[in-house]
Amino acid sequence: MITGLFDLQIRLERLDTNGDPLAKLDAMIDWEQFRPELKALRDKPRKSNAGARGYDPVMMFKAMILQSLYNISDEQLEYQVLDRFSFSRFLGINIGGKVPDFTTFWLFREALAESGLERKLFDRFDAYLRDNGFAARKGQIVDASIVQAPKQRNTRDENAKIKQGQSDEVRQAWSENKRRQKDTDARWTKKNGKTYFGYKNHVQTDVKHKFVRDYDVTAANVHDGKVFEDLLDGKNTSRDVWADSAYRSEETLKTLDALGYREHLQRKGCRRRKLSEREKGGNHTRSKTRSRIEHIFGVQAMKMGDTILRSIGILRARCKIGLRHLAYNLDRYTLLASPGG
Repeated sequence: MITGLFDLQIRLERLDTNGDPLAKLDAMIDWEQFRPELKALRDKPRKSNAGARGYDPVMMFKAMILQSLYNISDEQLEYQVLDRFSFSRFLGINIGGKVPDFTTFWLFREALAESGLERKLFDRFDAYLRDNGFAARKGQIVDASIVQAPKQRNTRDENAKIKQGQSDEVRQAWSENKRRQKDTDARWTKKNGKTYFGYKNHVQTDVKHKFVRDYDVTAANVHDGKVFEDLLDGKNTSRDVWADSAYRSEETLKTLDALGYREHLQRKGCRRRKLSEREKGGNHTRSKTRSRIEHIFGVQAMKMGDTILRSIGILRARCKIGLRHLAYNLDRYTLLASPGG
């Protein structure tokens, strides 16, 4: 079959007619706002002027957003950019353009992780949201979810030393290849009778717009309350704070009172003291607002595979989870900022 001169244009127009979400995302986001931070990855001195110049960092960053939105591996990212018109158009790569290979994607994300740049990019867009009509309003909700990592098969002695903070000593005894496959940052925890190995994704969102406003990533065994105060947003227009019963303690209540917040923390009962009907009713009322943060975890789990990581170490975990939060906020912004959103 002979290819016509305008066949590609016709195909792309049909994508738009059928509602290509990436075209909408690309059109509504000012991607150049991220260049100042991303430029730092390219400001390293070159040993010589020989060889090809690196890929545009903004394009590579957009590729990381694609990967987060669709929960695909580096290998699949390369394949999908080659295969799908919507992906390549989103990245600004024409039919004859050069597509980065999966190793290039991996190296770029490694650079992000090592520099902690994903956090600066997240904060950059949060500032954009606040400056463009999406300030944090009507209070905030804090919650955490477990993100599983590849399970480790260590000896009892190795596990004991890792728990005691002697990870470096354990790693030195391993071969180079083994160290690359071993995660000494993740930890085991138990929830609802089940055990999990990995990290904990702590999130704070505003009630009005349901954007992720702040986050932290810790080992899975860190109690939710340990980072609770750090996540609170003093810029929110309301002093109301919602959280589940895991955050409720005398110390937390005193902290909230001292900081001038109004607590809406779920009550918890026990064998010796069960909740009264009034307390159960209060929990039900509070859960109507608190459940909004569960929608974020639900979207990320369904679209972005947020319940499991296939990476080693907390730096990579923070990078991947941070990029997922940023991708979620970018996607939600296109929904809310659209006419009738």
